Amino acid sequence: MSLSEQTIRIVKATAPVLSEHGETITRHFYQQLFRQNPELLDTFNTINQKAGRQQAALANAIYAYAANIDNLGTLTSTVQRIAHKHASLNILPEQYPVVGKHLLEAVAHVLGEAASDEILNAWKEAYGFLANLFIEVEEGIYRENEQLAGGWRGIREFRVEHKVKESDLITSFYFEPVDGLAIADYQPGQYIGIYLHPEQSEHRCIRQYSLSDAPNGRSYRISVKREGEGETQGMISHYLHDNVQVGDIVQLCPPCGNFHLNHRPDAPVVLLSAGVGQTPMLSMLNSLARKKTHQPILFVHSAINSKVHAFGQHVENIAEKNDNIEQILFYDEPTDDCPAHHYAGRTDLELIRAKIDLPGAHYYFCGPLGYMAMVKGVLQGWGVSEDRLHYEVFGPHKDL
Repeated sequence: MSLSEQTIRIVKATAPVLSEHGETITRHFYQQLFRQNPELLDTFNTINQKAGRQQAALANAIYAYAANIDNLGTLTSTVQRIAHKHASLNILPEQYPVVGKHLLEAVAHVLGEAASDEILNAWKEAYGFLANLFIEVEEGIYRENEQLAGGWRGIREFRVEHKVKESDLITSFYFEPVDGLAIADYQPGQYIGIYLHPEQSEHRCIRQYSLSDAPNGRSYRISVKREGEGETQGMISHYLHDNVQVGDIVQLCPPCGNFHLNHRPDAPVVLLSAGVGQTPMLSMLNSLARKKTHQPILFVHSAINSKVHAFGQHVENIAEKNDNIEQILFYDEPTDDCPAHHYAGRTDLELIRAKIDLPGAHYYFCGPLGYMAMVKGVLQGWGVSEDRLHYEVFGPHKDL
C-alpha cells in the first residue's frame, strides 16, 4: 500500500494548520474517545492526561507525520519508539479504527468549514496508511518477544520476590515468574510494562519502568521513585511503595524499548543521569561490568543529596573493582552528611569535560527533560555527532 500523490500533497499542505490547532484537536479527540470508549482509560496515564502531556505529544506526532509524509524514512526511529510503547501496552489492530474515527471527527469539529471532504478523505487515507505501518511493526515486536528463549506475548504473571528500599524516595522490586519457567533476556536500557489495578482506581493502570539491573535469566528488577504529592502524586508509584508487598502477584509484559546499550568494546561509554533517570544506566553499567570490558566507562549522576541518592555505594563498589570505571557525583543541595559527592550544585559538564569528552565516546543520558536538554546541548556544543547521543524520555515523548 502506498499513499496517493494527492493525499501527500493535501496532508503536507495542511501540516501548518494541524500545528496551529494540534492540541485543541487532540484534547477534543481524547474527550470523545474516552466518553464513547471508557475501556480505553485502562491504557492511558491519567496524570499525563490531566497535565496535558499526552495531548501535546500526540499533537507533535501528528504534525511530524504530516510535515514528513513525503519522506517517512526520517521518522523511522520515532515509529520504532512509539511501536515499542504500544507493544508494552498490548495495543491491538482492532483498536486503530476506533482511534482513527475519533481523530478524524476531532479534526472536523475543530477546523469546522475549513475541514473539507477533500481534506478529511486525504487524512483518512493517511491515517489508514500509518495505522497499517504501526500494526506491522508492532506485530514484529510481539513475534520477536514471543520467540525469544523464555519470551511470551501479552501479559504474564510474576511474583514479587524482594522489595528493597534504596533511598528515601526509591524502592526496588524484584519479580520472578509464577510459572517457574525461564524468562527472556533484554537489552540494557529497555523497560517492562506492569499492569496493576489499585482499589482506588476505577480502571486498570499500566506503567512502564526501566529495568535497573543486568539480565540474569531469573528475575526482573525495577527501581521506582515515589512521585509527587497532593494533586501531583503519582498514583501507581505510591501504590507500589505503600501497597505492593513480597508475595503479591503482578502482570508484566515482555521487555520493550528501542533505547538500549549498543555495545562497542572499543568505544568509551559515558552514562549520564539525574534522579531516577539512573535506572536504565544501572542496567547498562552492570552489564558492562559483567563483560569485563576495558574501554573507559564514566558514570555521571546528579541527585539532590545522599538521602534521595540510590545505588551510590553499589556503583562505587563496581568502580573500585574495575580500573576502567569511574563514578562522578553532583549533589544539588548537599548536607553536612553528604561526604561522597564530587561537586556541589547543579550539574556542570564543563567541570568534567577533560574526563568525559573522549574521542569516539558514546553518551547515554536520562532524567528530567530540562536535564536532558542541557546534556544534549552541551555535548552538541562540544561537537559530539548525533549518532553518538542516545537518550530516553520518561512518559510521552518530547524532542529535546
